[in-house]
Amino acid sequence: MKRIGVLTSGGDAPGMNAAVRAIARKGIYHGLEVFGVHQGYSGLIEGHIEKLEAGSVGDIIQRGGTILQSARCPEFKTLEGQQKGIEQLKKHGIEALVVIGGDGSYQGAKKLTEHGYPCIGVPGTIDNDIPGTDFTIGFDTALNTVLDAIDKIRDTASSHERTFIIEVMGRNAGDIALWSGLAGGAESIIIPEENFDMNDIVQRLNQGSERGKKHSIIIVAEGVMSGTAFAEKLGKVSNYDTRVSVLGHIQRGGSPTAFDRVLASRLGARAVELLLEGKGGRAVGIENNKLVDHDILEILGKPHNIDNSMYKLSKELSI
Repeated sequence: MKRIGVLTSGGDAPGMNAAVRAIARKGIYHGLEVFGVHQGYSGLIEGHIEKLEAGSVGDIIQRGGTILQSARCPEFKTLEGQQKGIEQLKKHGIEALVVIGGDGSYQGAKKLTEHGYPCIGVPGTIDNDIPGTDFTIGFDTALNTVLDAIDKIRDTASSHERTFIIEVMGRNAGDIALWSGLAGGAESIIIPEENFDMNDIVQRLNQGSERGKKHSIIIVAEGVMSGTAFAEKLGKVSNYDTRVSVLGHIQRGGSPTAFDRVLASRLGARAVELLLEGKGGRAVGIENNKLVDHDILEILGKPHNIDNSMYKLSKELSI
């Protein structure tokens, strides 16, 4: 193998640049030519491809977002779109592709693999919803962004004696809500993986009020409902003065944490190692702080699970 490519696809995540840097420099170190594909699968179809040098990825490890840019590409879901992408790879002599992204990005890599084109998937998404890895690139940074917001909102919630409902991202996964809620001392955490009883939430708020508590924080994962919808439901069964904060895309931005930079560097380098070993159709990850890789054709069929003990603990500590 002489030439490999790398692209970032789907929603951007802090640490993607660190992964691109690791893939480029690991490849160059081992004598490979590395090409960056701009605008994800859309750019692949259009042939927006350039050769990366060691200097091309200098001074990016600390930057959020992705220097390769990203885009949604419905066309790549079609056979014709996939064939166009493969033709571009052949045109540039690129023999394998590293795809950094989430579930949708993995689906594209899976299709290329099924067509006999070797791909390695690197989990890059703040949602932390990719099977086969304990953590995805960007999750830790997003988590700390949310936690910072919770701490600040709690200050004003305390000052005005209000209940704040904070809507966080995560798509159909509750990891951001669960981890930030536990770390931020939220009174209730609403996630897709666990059913909730509004009457139980009101009872918990009442218990806090009875012992003199004047404010509360409720974290709602977007995969359940919007913060506004939750506030309306809560208002129908209680008289608590609520305010809603939707953190939105602020969760995707910012300089990646040390954890995400190291994770991205390790996963990106491992992806190149697999290609050098002649292995394609794999998805890299980290489990129990050990690098692992799985068959990308199998990984997408597995469910994403949360740590139920963390959810139980959050309820025990928020009495």
